[in-house]
Amino acid sequence: MRTQQEFLQAYQRDHQNPTNQLIHMICVPVIVFSTLGLLWCVPIGQWLGLDAAIAEFVNAATVGGLFAGLFYLKLSLRSALVMTGWFALSVIGILALGGAGWWLAGVSAALWVAAWAVQFYGHEVEGAKPSFGEDLVFLLIGPLFVMEKVYRRFGLQTTLQFN
Repeated sequence: MRTQQEFLQAYQRDHQNPTNQLIHMICVPVIVFSTLGLLWCVPIGQWLGLDAAIAEFVNAATVGGLFAGLFYLKLSLRSALVMTGWFALSVIGILALGGAGWWLAGVSAALWVAAWAVQFYGHEVEGAKPSFGEDLVFLLIGPLFVMEKVYRRFGLQTTLQFN
């Protein structure tokens, strides 16, 4: 498996255009949130017959999040911790939407479609195909790329050397 640095460098090659980078800074978090929102609607705990209080939190988002967390942990502890934070913030948003009576699946689907449409526009501007066309693992690298940009913006240590 490639190292985190190798993944980020490969991802960076397809994301040089400032407009595409800005689009990714906005749309990647929306895609992460909306994907988790959609997966939250797949009730694995209910299918397994778990107690209702527990079943609510055993769904495709939490199960998938565990596997994604293991991938991030294999890359680095910092990546695992940061993405755990993203996951936690997403869950708070998901629960807030549900608590407000919003239709989670509908809101998540609308956000997901809109964000991906804008992302594909960004790649049109870039003149490069999305990195996940090469390897689906890059769907998990996008959020790390965004975080690397955030680290750099705030003068924090980054693992990626940007041009």
